[in-house]
Amino acid sequence: MNVQNKTVIISGASRGIGRATALRLAEHGANVVATARNADELNQLVKEATDGSVIGKIIAVPGDVSNEADMAAVVKTALDQFKHIDVVINNAGFGIFKNVEDLSVSEWDDVMATNVKGTFLLTKAALPAMKSHGSGHIVVVASDVAKRTFAGGSLYTASKYAQEAFMGALRKEVRPFGIKVTGVYSGLVDSHFHNKPGAESSKNWLKNEDMAESMLFIVSRPAHVVIDEFMVHPLEQEY
Repeated sequence: MNVQNKTVIISGASRGIGRATALRLAEHGANVVATARNADELNQLVKEATDGSVIGKIIAVPGDVSNEADMAAVVKTALDQFKHIDVVINNAGFGIFKNVEDLSVSEWDDVMATNVKGTFLLTKAALPAMKSHGSGHIVVVASDVAKRTFAGGSLYTASKYAQEAFMGALRKEVRPFGIKVTGVYSGLVDSHFHNKPGAESSKNWLKNEDMAESMLFIVSRPAHVVIDEFMVHPLEQEY
């Protein structure tokens, strides 16, 4: 699990999977640039890392993944602080679940801006540095619904299918430059995404820490190994 001294950018790092992943990677020596819109929650993450026994470092850069200037600033901070970027984990995302006729245009735009445009903007900002370095790893936390659909999920599944297509094309573009692309397809996770964590109905779902451990495994493979796709579910969820 060697990620020591790797520079990792994580979006959506203020809570849930992103937060747990930031702490897990820092515990193993990675230098993490954590970004999200909630500056207070990011500062709490940094404080927890500082007060704990992490080997690496976490720095907070508040920003909105749908804002190009914000994502450019995140990448600039990573390069200014750590000189290179090894991994980008596109984790920011949310869902709205309604029948098509009940969805508003603003809801459609908001989900697409975060889940799809956000993935594009952060990836785009980081790629020049990775290409010049001759290596890198782009991870996209999608969902198992990038592979299936369900009633009431037209907006969310459309955003995840878009991420899937984006990754497929990106993978072909950047492999010649030594850059890996991994899609992470998770099932049900006991996090703020669905409801209040710890609810009785989700007690047997994946935990944020399970996902963090998965991320650690994915990004710590040897240079010649790439995990193109990683799908993980709780045992109780049908597949």
